[in-house]
Amino acid sequence: MKAMTKQQLADCAGVSVRTLMNWCRPYRKELARMGMTPGMRVLPPRIVKWMSERFCIDIG
Repeated sequence: MKAMTKQQLADCAGVSVRTLMNWCRPYRKELARMGMTPGMRVLPPRIVKWMSERFCIDIG
């Protein structure tokens, strides 16, 4: 996994950044423990991996 912007990850999922963040809403505390902050633009690899697994996003 590599670091990605929220926009890049949303593009891979075929949704808008707003929709991607809405999907993350129930997991906000878990993502905060992993180091994600609300204003973060570039997501670290561990968060990209977590989101891609959780939401079945093909990063390929």
